[in-house]
Amino acid sequence: MRKITFFLLLFLSVCGMAAAQTPTAKDKAAAQEVERLERQRFEAQVKKDYAFLEKSFADDLIYTHASGKQNGKSDYIQSIRDGKSQYEKIEVEALNVRAYNNGQAAVVNGTITITLPPTADANPNLAHLKYVVVQIKDPKKGWQVVLWQSQKQPK
Repeated sequence: MRKITFFLLLFLSVCGMAAAQTPTAKDKAAAQEVERLERQRFEAQVKKDYAFLEKSFADDLIYTHASGKQNGKSDYIQSIRDGKSQYEKIEVEALNVRAYNNGQAAVVNGTITITLPPTADANPNLAHLKYVVVQIKDPKKGWQVVLWQSQKQPK
């Protein structure tokens, strides 16, 4: 946990310095690639595409749900397998990607609506979330999510 915290602080300080600079061509290309991968990851969560999820989440992932509960990579993927995390549909309302460090790191923020299984009384069950994602480009594994943080929005 300390390793991740230190890494995120370092990352944010580098991003602060990089934010004042004009994005490079590699940053722009990386932002487009990460946006495409974000949309694919949402689809993979709905379709239970475990191979894609295994590849797109870093081994040291910290996944913080809107409830405040945290999972690591294996726990989160297992929660989908076990039906604890169920997604019938994930609709992207807004998605913004900023890439840094010559296309090696990206911060994503957005707004989504998740359609969950109906409530016990058969009413629609929607979660409207704002979220932040940090992705790092691993030289061997490609883009990987190292951090997810979400917050419920008012209805």
